[in-house]
Amino acid sequence: MVVFPNAKINIGLNIVAKRPDGFHNIESIFYPVVDVYDVLEIIESKILKFTSSGIDIPGRNEDNLCLKAYHLLKKEFNIPPVHIHLLKAIPIGAGLGGGSSDAAFTLKLLNEKFALQLSDDQLMDYARKLGSDCAFFIKNKPVYAFHKGDEFEPIDLDLSAYKIKIAYPNIHIGTAEAYDGVAPRASKNDLRKLKVDAIQEWKNDVKNDFEKTILPHYPAIQELKEKFYDQGALFASMTGSGSAVFGIFGKK
Repeated sequence: MVVFPNAKINIGLNIVAKRPDGFHNIESIFYPVVDVYDVLEIIESKILKFTSSGIDIPGRNEDNLCLKAYHLLKKEFNIPPVHIHLLKAIPIGAGLGGGSSDAAFTLKLLNEKFALQLSDDQLMDYARKLGSDCAFFIKNKPVYAFHKGDEFEPIDLDLSAYKIKIAYPNIHIGTAEAYDGVAPRASKNDLRKLKVDAIQEWKNDVKNDFEKTILPHYPAIQELKEKFYDQGALFASMTGSGSAVFGIFGKK
């Protein structure tokens, strides 16, 4: 069975508080981008195996989130060994949620393949154990994300009438680096009130707090953002903790 774990962008990202557990509370809109995706295949096998192609994935295979997702379900369900192959195309360390998407789609695919009959809410609970934004990719619909980025409110946000362009400057930004120097503070604007028919006004109020500390160190990211505006973007921003930048354009 083959599925296509897609990317996401953050429309606004407010870092509002440092948590006692060391994480941060955020506010953001997660929006799926289905045109940017990995390819994930799972077949039954005599032994458990993970392989990958495409973009090189750093670290040990046994630490990959797809395998962690398998082991998470294996603890409670009698599922057989599988061969997981991931064709990696979503850039790593780009703020596009590729690893989280791979993990969530692994959970969904195993649930379907072995008829585990887990509901979306149950799958989301498993996904939260793998990463803060993993649960988003279970339903894969636009949401207002809060707390660690693992709690959601559905929102009515449809950008299908627009074109989303994404540029990746080949810069890897780790989570620890992204949060270094960030000063959490209460947000002034409620992202849930964004209006699609006023996208050109978003740049006045919709901010990604990571840009304050990351853009001065990586001028190539700032240049991409400016280039999108020069090309006529209605709104442009770094997504997540970077380094990818997206622009929203009118389809004309």
